[in-house]
Amino acid sequence: MLHTRLDQNSAKPLPVVIIGNGPSGICLSYLLSGYIPYVRRGSVHPNPILQRKLEETPEVSILDQDLEYLSEGLEGRSSSPLALLFDALLRPDTDFGGTAESVLTWWHQPNRAVPHLVLGKNLPGGAWHSIEGSMFTLSRGDWMGLPDLQFKDWISRKKKGFRNNRATAGDIVQYYQYYVANKSLKKNFLCGTVVTSVKSLRVDADYSSQVSRDSGSRWDLPEKPQDDSKETGNLFQVDGFVTTINGTQPFSVYTENVVLATGTYDSPSWLGVQGEDLPFVHHKLSALEDAARTKEIGTMSDPILIVGAGLTAADAVLFAHHCNIPVIHAFRRHVNDPALIFNQLPKTMYPEYHKVHQMMKEEVASGPGLYESYVSLPEHHIVSFTEDRKCIFRDKSGRQKVYNISVAFILIGSNPSLSYLPNNGVDLAVDCEQPVSSKRNPIDVDPFTYESVHEKGLYAMGPLAGDNFVRFVQGGALAIASSLLKKANRNPP
Repeated sequence: MLHTRLDQNSAKPLPVVIIGNGPSGICLSYLLSGYIPYVRRGSVHPNPILQRKLEETPEVSILDQDLEYLSEGLEGRSSSPLALLFDALLRPDTDFGGTAESVLTWWHQPNRAVPHLVLGKNLPGGAWHSIEGSMFTLSRGDWMGLPDLQFKDWISRKKKGFRNNRATAGDIVQYYQYYVANKSLKKNFLCGTVVTSVKSLRVDADYSSQVSRDSGSRWDLPEKPQDDSKETGNLFQVDGFVTTINGTQPFSVYTENVVLATGTYDSPSWLGVQGEDLPFVHHKLSALEDAARTKEIGTMSDPILIVGAGLTAADAVLFAHHCNIPVIHAFRRHVNDPALIFNQLPKTMYPEYHKVHQMMKEEVASGPGLYESYVSLPEHHIVSFTEDRKCIFRDKSGRQKVYNISVAFILIGSNPSLSYLPNNGVDLAVDCEQPVSSKRNPIDVDPFTYESVHEKGLYAMGPLAGDNFVRFVQGGALAIASSLLKKANRNPP
């Protein structure tokens, strides 16, 4: 089975290869497996304008309708019109605290399935496997669900509930694995794979003119597979290796379309300061958990340093506080900066993060506070680390301070790892002079197909396309599935 799925050198190219098996890849696999959304008979959407549009052609599936027309005028917490559309269809009034049912019903039409392969490093669930299982999600639990299997229904069958309407990362991983099995998607998934290269094959003389700019030397590949099938105008070679119980082997697969769904969790951000590569300086939350488990740090050790003012840094503070590990917490912003994530979260829904924010405000180094073994250093920058485990800081006035530390944890975000793309994917970004970033410089895609504006046949979804929450990545899946169904001519007459 492994040989037939990956050794495509002399076979007809696959229509689609999806790189990444997190919620983005899972949702797209569901839509490409012949599960087609229609407006449920008798349903009434609370948005009267959208309801009127849905009434115009109720017999036509959502995938086959004009998605730009349906999404026009929708507003919400995403800048993507199709993210807002699919979210509105799945969760009609969720932003207003409502619990209205989805207006969609799902029909399984196997004749409309598009053959595809989903490649992932781990079991289905993507980066959720990297998050400590007891951590609570930022989003509400019912926003973590995928189409046609509500998360709250699944969790209730486990006789578990939500804490402040939130779920644990462990529950989310189990749900995604159950979803893949329950929807009979396993045959599309190949786990234990690492993609090392994606190259574009120019299959006809006119193709280069279809690309909006010259990326020739980076994307061209001189040869193509010996295949007499009808060419679609674009073809990609995906290389990598796969690890099974029988060992590791390389693979090379040819495909007409590639979907990038690898998220942004792979490559932690660095400060870029002297000494940051010393062995006691880490860039992942999991390193803190490992250090506590192996007794490298404890109540009697020098304080650990946590750098950052996002939710991962807050999780680290909470973990250390729970273990009675002394902490120095440094961050660049003022504690009342409106851009600080804590100033945007409802206190009742996120009490633990509100507690961290309170500590950040009250435990400044200038005097004693309510919380022992915690020191807050707002508006401080790291200058360097030394081999004898000292950290040199600079405050907002330019004065330098030196603290002894045991271990440092730089938790200032992460960037996508796109080393498998030519030039690390920079040529595909909105600003093709800067690295790809989910927040500042995503891959430049058509908002209604999610196809790259720079490389025909290449799609991006999820954080790579600027959609950073599970509830909104599904709009990208809707866009891509609609586009690929049109390409495959699997639309009804």
